[in-house]
Amino acid sequence: MALLPILQYPDARLHTVAKPVKEIDARVRQLVDDMLETMYEAKGVGLAATQVNVHERIVVIDTSEERNDALVLINPEIIQASADMIVWEEGCLSVPTIYDKVERHAKIRVRAQNRNGEVYEFDGEELLGVCVQHELDHLLGKVFVEYLSPLKRNRIKTKMVKRTRDEEA
Repeated sequence: MALLPILQYPDARLHTVAKPVKEIDARVRQLVDDMLETMYEAKGVGLAATQVNVHERIVVIDTSEERNDALVLINPEIIQASADMIVWEEGCLSVPTIYDKVERHAKIRVRAQNRNGEVYEFDGEELLGVCVQHELDHLLGKVFVEYLSPLKRNRIKTKMVKRTRDEEA
């Protein structure tokens, strides 16, 4: 397994729309393993392939307290979403140290394939539901800060650009 570099906002590659996975083979399973290792090392609860500059519809999530209940979502789709909404404070491994409130569907039903290519469905609400919606946004080329006001978004962009410049200096 290997740790993968995580793209940082406002990197333009974060806006790439991911393509469906055609075949779940050894390469995809290795990517899933590397993504899980990267997510756990970064202390995240979710990671989309887009964030590691792989533009395929793959997401890994683990919202468990013990960090031992990983979900692998290949070609995920939300097949049902409640009309009820929930506001949740979100963060993102691609926008480190930035947290803000985002409105999401309170409950969702998701269909995906696991690492063996088997199709499964599950319901998500609260942290799991928010996390799935957040990660699926990444697959569409959208970062959570895009839900914020233009003023907040510009402040975050300026802060992230400055941080990247300082780290490279």
